[in-house]
Parts: sequence; structure tokens; C-alpha cells
Amino acid sequence: MLSLGTIVIGADDTQRAVAFWTTALGYEPTAFEGASNGFTLLTPPSGEGTKVAIQQADTPPTEHPRIHIDLLVADADEQQAETTRLLELGATAVEWDSYPSDADFVVLADTEGNRFCIINAAHGQ
Repeated sequence: MLSLGTIVIGADDTQRAVAFWTTALGYEPTAFEGASNGFTLLTPPSGEGTKVAIQQADTPPTEHPRIHIDLLVADADEQQAETTRLLELGATAVEWDSYPSDADFVVLADTEGNRFCIINAAHGQ
């Protein structure tokens, strides 16, 4: 049986990406000394849950990625607070041309240009 182990994010500046995602998620970094691609594993403090890895990218991020990360929040207030916090950490707002009229998500890019969304889990309830 398969289970999700690690989400791997490509970066040009792996140290900057590790700093962003470590602070954004509150995860603990483990660098692999001698890894030529800067591979660093970020783990939830409890040790349980999905891990995130950062490694050197060979290609730039795409404007409309086929896969991205969704980060869930409880409500619209938390969505706004987390969006503001992540922008202060170095994320950028993405001018997304595919927002529906009643979007429950905000599209941001990390310090490396990788797209991710902040999802309001209470939207429509």
C-alpha cells in the first residue's frame, strides 16, 4: 500500500527556500552534509505527517504548475492572517488568471517562485 512520504520542492537558492519553508510550516530541518544538490529534509516537530524536502532545481518554476501545495486554514480570518505572515516571510502574491468568482484559495509563490495555495477550509459551509 502506498502512502505519501515527502513533497520535494526545487529551488535555486536552497538555503533561502529552507529558511522560508521551515519558518512557514514550523518544521525542523535536517541537512544532508555532502549532498551536491543541497538536499534538506523538513520534518513536522512531532515527527509525524508529511515531510517536505528542498533540493537544487535544474529547471525554473512554471507559471501554471501541474502539481502544487495546498495549505489549509480554518476560516477566512486565518487565511488573511497566514497570507500576510507568509508575504512578510518572503512569499509573493501571484496574479492568478484562473480564480473562480467565489474562490476559497489565495495563490502565492515561495521565495523560489514555486506556487502554493492558502485554502479557507470553512468556505461554503
